[in-house]
Amino acid sequence: MSNTLTLVNTAFAVLATVLLIIRFRLNPVISLLLGACYLGLTSGLGVDGTIEAITTGFGDLMAEIGLLVAFGVLTGSLLQRSGAIERLVEALLRRVGPARMPYALSITVATALQSIFLDVLVVIVAPLARGLGMRMGRAGTPRMIAAMAIGMEVGVVMVVPGIACLALAGLLGVPLGTMLLFGLLVAVPTTAISVAIAQFVFRRGWWDEAKDERPVPSPEAAAGECGRTRLVVLFAPILVALLLIATGAVLDIAEVEIAPLEFACDPVIALFLGLIGTIAVTRRAAGAAVVEEALGNGFRESGQILILNGVGGSLATTIKNVGLGDVLGQYFAANTAAPLLVVWVVAAVLHVAVGSVSISAITAAGILAPLAPVIGLEPVWIALAAGAGSLFAIHVTSNTFWLLQSLAGLTARGTLKTFSGGVSIASVVAILVILPLSAVLG
Repeated sequence: MSNTLTLVNTAFAVLATVLLIIRFRLNPVISLLLGACYLGLTSGLGVDGTIEAITTGFGDLMAEIGLLVAFGVLTGSLLQRSGAIERLVEALLRRVGPARMPYALSITVATALQSIFLDVLVVIVAPLARGLGMRMGRAGTPRMIAAMAIGMEVGVVMVVPGIACLALAGLLGVPLGTMLLFGLLVAVPTTAISVAIAQFVFRRGWWDEAKDERPVPSPEAAAGECGRTRLVVLFAPILVALLLIATGAVLDIAEVEIAPLEFACDPVIALFLGLIGTIAVTRRAAGAAVVEEALGNGFRESGQILILNGVGGSLATTIKNVGLGDVLGQYFAANTAAPLLVVWVVAAVLHVAVGSVSISAITAAGILAPLAPVIGLEPVWIALAAGAGSLFAIHVTSNTFWLLQSLAGLTARGTLKTFSGGVSIASVVAILVILPLSAVLG
């Protein structure tokens, strides 16, 4: 099959999927599967190859995030039912204030929380961001969700130990200390400027609650002792879990192997321990009936979230299997004219088509990596430009898109505005920050 036909079929499959969901209000699960089936059958995978891509994509993603999502959703359900999240929202608003809250959350997520696995971070922070947004008045929900998304994705590609950031540093041979320093120089202003732009846009009316949000009932605080239990006690198990995950990331970077600690620091085990601890604390504070109700709600919610994420993985794997990344790579070559813009464009185009931040960033960086020593360009700037481009237009092929939509109480249209729109703003802002910095710092 010709490369042109592969490009056309992929573009049609993605656009048709988005239109089915947004314009015709077809269930996202059905829309994603229709898009995957069309692409596989029209792009040369055949019946067997298409079925394999759909089932493998679903299964691989479930193996990667299934238990993480389930444990995270159950823990969040317990914290909501106990009234802990509502109390935390009130405490944060008192300390930071509504005006500064989006910036505080975004920069914290981009820097201090990047040791946390991305999907774990979404599961934990999205309900909190939603709760904060509901208390912030006009367009509070999109402002907070966009701020969270910007910080989360910018950190993943630019701040050590973000997963994509580490991969880019390893590919280009950038020392982690250098990557951390230059990454922070780009990530912090990028995050702040992007959040400011998103705040302005949503304050000016680019939001329709009826079409962009799904109704999420406000949880009632549990009766009994929970209201008198200290907030730090209610959150202690999940804080310990996050500390274990962060410790594991540090051990990986330091290449230290301690078997019992490695087991406890694995994200799945750490979140499982956090869930057990949260059950114990909630049971003691609010009673067994509250725990059972919260777990029942959590199991129902996690099932829907997992299915939606899984079929998103099916479409992404189908796109990968038709070889679109290789096709697009042939259209770009190393260019001495504005090389950082070239690598940004390559990463952006790859991401729009393939749907993977890491793959698009690594592929784009790899194209220009051999040119860096020839033109005297520091590899760290190539890494950052590739990371910036890979954030452009995150959409329905990303499992994070569907995870955020489910947990933040948004429609697909609302997620496109907050997540896709907010992070795309950050992608453009980042390259505009990178270009002058690279000229000044070399």
